[in-house]
Amino acid sequence: MVVPPFSLPEGRLLALDLGQARTGVAVCDELGMFATPLTVLRRRRTRAEDFAEIAALVRRERAVGVIVGLPLDRAGLAGAQARWVRRYAGRLAGVLDVPLAFWDESFTTEEAGRLVHQAGGRTAVDAAAAAVLLNDFLEARRKTR
Repeated sequence: MVVPPFSLPEGRLLALDLGQARTGVAVCDELGMFATPLTVLRRRRTRAEDFAEIAALVRRERAVGVIVGLPLDRAGLAGAQARWVRRYAGRLAGVLDVPLAFWDESFTTEEAGRLVHQAGGRTAVDAAAAAVLLNDFLEARRKTR
């Protein structure tokens, strides 16, 4: 089920930075304080295989919700990539046992690239981008409370 972002339950969240070839994944702690890169998933042959792998990660990580990066342009508008993400994640939401929400991922890849470079390149940029996205969401949620 797709919900508004601040409707996601408190607790451990999984973040996805969806891409055509790879998906960066990050997770936060149970208190929603710290986001950390988790892994990068390579796209499978079918969407069903992708969804099964993501659902297994949600269960394994005991996530109570999923946040998906929505790539909006500089004007905040949804282009072709954002429409693809909405369709793909909307279908994914139908197979998950936890709610899913979208969050603007503008500039997360650039920020992740900078952070990975500063850290000596030990983390995959896709997973780092998911962590930046999740951290941005967590900070915004803390400010609204």
